[in-house]
Amino acid sequence: MKKLIMVLLVTLFGMAVQAQDKEVKKSKNAKYEVAVNGNCDMCKKRIEKAAFSVKGVKSAEWHADHQDLHLIIDENKCSVDDVCKAVAQAGHDTEKVKATEEDYNKLHTCCMYERL
Repeated sequence: MKKLIMVLLVTLFGMAVQAQDKEVKKSKNAKYEVAVNGNCDMCKKRIEKAAFSVKGVKSAEWHADHQDLHLIIDENKCSVDDVCKAVAQAGHDTEKVKATEEDYNKLHTCCMYERL
């Protein structure tokens, strides 16, 4: 009887641990949209290059008409915040991270968007 109870307890404990592991796993193909300010094709190239510089970014496409960056990332390797920081260092404000004045001033004159 003691062996049966012990086996049941070990089984239940194992199932509980396994259930918790599934909750912690992150997506390898997580999709996000991030607002990023810019103006032209030069901005598009700079923003996408900055996004791809982050390890774990699988796809990055910026749309000038909507002012947003469509991302597919591996959440085990990076986060959206990592991508936003890289884009901000390239001189473009994101919804989460604003570019420094110094980085913004390095942009070409046609790329200087209206800052809020």
